[in-house]
Amino acid sequence: MLISIRVVPRSGKNVLEWDGEGLKARLTAPPVDGAANQALIALLASQLAIPKRAITIVRGTTSRQKVVAIEQLTQADIELKLPKK
Repeated sequence: MLISIRVVPRSGKNVLEWDGEGLKARLTAPPVDGAANQALIALLASQLAIPKRAITIVRGTTSRQKVVAIEQLTQADIELKLPKK
């Protein structure tokens, strides 16, 4: 399953939220030496209750807009675990 995520580094807290454009990840980590990418993977793994090894950043490792591959889950599973408000 591929999902697109907009990353906002150096935020006040780590949180996933839906906005008008899709899924947004606010991360406390800075965008230096892959710290924000690692924080994104850890946040997704904890929110989706899957191991970190099941998540891979496919595109956008140096960009704020990322495409992430998530194994073991379908679109319905992701929407159930990350409900839109």
